[in-house]
Amino acid sequence: MRAHIIGTGSYVPEKVLTNRDLEKIVETSDEWIVERTGIRERHMAAPDETTSDMAVKAAIRALELANTRADELELIVVGTISPDMPMPACAAFVAHKLGATKAFAFDLSAACAGSLFGLSVAAQFVETGRVKRALVIGVELLTRIVDWKDRNTCVLFGDAAGAMVVGPSPEPSRGLISTHLHTDGSQTGILCIPGGGSKTPVSKEMVEQRLQFVSMNGRDVYKFAVRALSDAVNEAFAANGLTADQITHVVAHQANVRIIDAVLERVKLPREKAFLNIDKYGNTSSASLPMTLDEASRAGRLKPNDTILMMAIGAGMSWGSAIVRW
Repeated sequence: MRAHIIGTGSYVPEKVLTNRDLEKIVETSDEWIVERTGIRERHMAAPDETTSDMAVKAAIRALELANTRADELELIVVGTISPDMPMPACAAFVAHKLGATKAFAFDLSAACAGSLFGLSVAAQFVETGRVKRALVIGVELLTRIVDWKDRNTCVLFGDAAGAMVVGPSPEPSRGLISTHLHTDGSQTGILCIPGGGSKTPVSKEMVEQRLQFVSMNGRDVYKFAVRALSDAVNEAFAANGLTADQITHVVAHQANVRIIDAVLERVKLPREKAFLNIDKYGNTSSASLPMTLDEASRAGRLKPNDTILMMAIGAGMSWGSAIVRW
């Protein structure tokens, strides 16, 4: 039995923060941000909005498309690094708000690769017959964990949620063909939130040093991401006997348009095959991949039996690729 994505949904908050708005907050410019990242604007959650609120809104849209009731769900996996609170899991709040009374629910922490890792986990339960309906959500409220005094990071991130309902494939040839996941823990220092955990607990000194916010070495992340994602894509091709010209669409985590372009060039895929929305939303971390998939689907880009390449990379460093036959 093969697992298949039978419904997608996404949500972004109403408030838009443009590059021009950021020029008033930190020393930067619209031209600088667009040239280096491809980002023109991002969305920002309302003051009373939580991560689970956004996740639920994306989930409802995915459930509607999948013709699935919340009480039919047996599993909920939420990929996030910005939950409502450190404990319990954001997924517990989501399950309660949805009314998913039969589902066991947990969070998965793989940063920007969270929804791809979550999809792989959910697929295992579906493929073994343990679960008939699973909900995978990638959701981040990043505007509350970025340092608005750090112009190198605060310009990158936005708030959003994306969701995928996973169930058995109606046809043996369609569904999630393979996933290829990796983590290199030697690279934890290039993208992390240094404070707030057991290593550097919350304290006055930690807050004064602003260690509770995202810290990133952009140059190192870029170099690592291009190499790792290119390798993961080629791994997916080799595992399935595919060539670049057999890929119909590319659905990638939207971190930086330069990373996507560099990977596509390395694996010999034309940019026209990639659905890009980073200009509207910025880097939404784990929400990015399912939100991009949902937008591409609702735009009519994805047809039955299309071969879709997915790829994502995040802190850890954790990354991977997947092949989906739509």
